[in-house]
Amino acid sequence: MQQLTVRGFDQALINRIRRLANQDGISLNQAVLKLLRRGAGIGAPQGGRSVVGTSLDHLIGTWTRDEAEAMDRALADLAEIDESMWQ
Repeated sequence: MQQLTVRGFDQALINRIRRLANQDGISLNQAVLKLLRRGAGIGAPQGGRSVVGTSLDHLIGTWTRDEAEAMDRALADLAEIDESMWQ
């Protein structure tokens, strides 16, 4: 693997990289590579691990807050467990 030094990360970008690394349980380096590949419009390298995949990446961040909250409300009933079904 080749190395490349990148300078000039602003705080917002650093925060996004750290958040992705924490969410996905990956290193900062892996998070940066993931974001670079996503930004370049290319998927995970052959043989690379892609836990979820990238086929839905174009949908990420497209909902408004109201749409997301409406979906959460619509799905709330699905989180409830009917105890009588598990007796």
